[in-house]
Amino acid sequence: MRIPAAFARETGIGSGAEIDLTLDDGRLVITPSPVGPYSLTELLDEVTEDNRHDAVESGAPQGREAW
Repeated sequence: MRIPAAFARETGIGSGAEIDLTLDDGRLVITPSPVGPYSLTELLDEVTEDNRHDAVESGAPQGREAW
């Protein structure tokens, strides 16, 4: 659905955002869909070879850290 840019900025609805449509006294009401909380399974389902980063070396343990 396309809305004027000024409305998008004021409501915080960005391109590709999911929205809810409801009727209120014959008026169409558009609201942002609630986001989250996501389950771990839902989050991990979005991980692919293309969006996974490489391991990051953080150096030797400091203090009483155990690896």
